[in-house]
Parts: sequence; structure tokens; C-alpha cells
Amino acid sequence: MVIINGLTQGTYYSIKYFEADSSDYSLLIEEKFGEINSSMSIFDTSSIVSHFNNNDSLAVADRHFDRVITRALQISRETNGLFDITVGQLVNAWGFGFANKLEMNQNIIDSLLLLTGYQKINYDNKKVVKKYPRIKMDFNAIAQGYTVDVIAEMLDSLGLTSYLIDVGGEVRSKGKKPDGSLWKVGVEKPTEDMNAGREIEIVVGLTDKSLATSGSYRKYFEENGVRYSHTIDPHTGKPAQHTLLSVSVVANNCTDADAYATAFMVMGLDSAKSFLQKHSELDACFIYHDTDGKMELEMTTGFRKLQTE
Repeated sequence: MVIINGLTQGTYYSIKYFEADSSDYSLLIEEKFGEINSSMSIFDTSSIVSHFNNNDSLAVADRHFDRVITRALQISRETNGLFDITVGQLVNAWGFGFANKLEMNQNIIDSLLLLTGYQKINYDNKKVVKKYPRIKMDFNAIAQGYTVDVIAEMLDSLGLTSYLIDVGGEVRSKGKKPDGSLWKVGVEKPTEDMNAGREIEIVVGLTDKSLATSGSYRKYFEENGVRYSHTIDPHTGKPAQHTLLSVSVVANNCTDADAYATAFMVMGLDSAKSFLQKHSELDACFIYHDTDGKMELEMTTGFRKLQTE
């Protein structure tokens, strides 16, 4: 088995695959990471999304931007805007982007909500037209999953039939190991402290599926005794406030798994479960606090079938 580890997009990556001649594709993988960052990183001032955010009239979408924004807008419509890439101004204002946190109040939130809403951008012919110039897009809730899918496409093109790709906890698997066993992936147990060590809550066996997790326990700040997570509710303009601690979604591709995991964190447990009843292509595991503050776990039937030791 070949194992390639490294850092990208502010997190780790780990790629494992079986190849007859043990070829090392690390340079090709790094090249793909670079392509995606140049397209969709809000932290790269020369990226395509940064050019659109800064109203550069010459900006033109590349293949990666085109695929991601198209799918993002579809999922926004499906989720009634609870997944929304136009939250860039709000993400920055709350201190979860590249800017320092503002002293937030309802007036600021209301003003930024005017700049939020997927219906306020139009994407056509590789161009983004914004209703208001100050609208800023943020692909962070979908780009990591998409990155995993791009790496998967590359490995497929090289003829690989057995691999596991993990970028910051967003995972895609193909095939089985040579001994016939499934790829095992752990779902992390939420912690009270963002700096606490990692502990696995459950393990699932995957083949030809993707898994992504969104949680409120690793990126947050506390103010006046209240914890604010990095997941912004596009309807309220505030960090989502629910009993949910994490959502892990299994889908056919990691782009969707990543986006829906974020949407479910915004929806909350009951609404997410209702959504899943209409979307049999998705499965999910929810970890949440009950009314007594006890950590509970609930999962769809399909997700439960994936559980392994």
C-alpha cells in the first residue's frame, strides 16, 4: 500500500492506495491541490473566487469553479438557502474568515443579511453577476469535499481501483483492500474543548462511497458564556444554535457529502431527519446533546449498516 501524507487548505491530507508497482503520485496530487486553491481559496488574493469577490470584470470561471458553483447553487435551492455560498461577509464579520471579528450587533447582522442569499448572484457563461457588489462568496463548506473528488478522478484516470482519500476528515473510498476488507473510517467523538485529543466514536466500513463530517466543536469562540460555532445560518446571519454537535453524511461523492453535512448543521436534528426522508441517496449520523445535556447518537438505517468494529 502506498501512503501519501501532507498539508493543504489549512488541514492535513492522507491518501492510501494499492498499486502494482507502488508508483508515487504525490507530485500530481500536489498539482491538483494547487489548481483548486488557485480557483476557490478565499485566502489566496489571486484566486478566481477572490477576483469575483473583488468585482474584477475580467474574472472568468475555470473548470473547478464552474463545477462547484453550479452544484452549490443546486444544493442551495434544495435546502431553501440553508446551504449558501454567499455567506462570505458574515463569515468574516464573525471572525471565521480572513478578517478579525467585528463587535457584532443586530444592526450589523441585518446589514450583512442584505448581502447574503444565493438568489442574489447569477452564474452564467463562466461569469458571476452579483446583485450588490459587496456580496462575497465563500466555498469553504464544499471545496474540501470537491477536492477529494478531484483527487479521486485523477486516481481513476491512472487506473487505480482501490484507494482511500482523506482531506481534513472528508473522505472518499473506492473498491476494497486486496484482502477483500472494506476501508475503515472513524467518526470523531465531539469534545468540550477544541484543543482536546481526538477520540473515535464509531467506525464505518466504506467502499465506493464518500463521508464528510461537519461539527461545532473544533472551530468556535466563546463570549459572555455563550459558544458560537463557525457554521453560519444564512437565514439569521448568526452562528447556528442547535443541540447538534456533529453530522456525518455518506453520499456517492464527497462534494455532496460536504455540502449536506454543513446544511444539516444549520437545519438542526429534526429538520435534517425530515430532509433525509426525501433523499434516499444520503445517509447520516447525528451526534447531539439531549435535553439533559447528555451526548446522544442517532443515525439512518443505511448509516447503521456501515458500522463496523
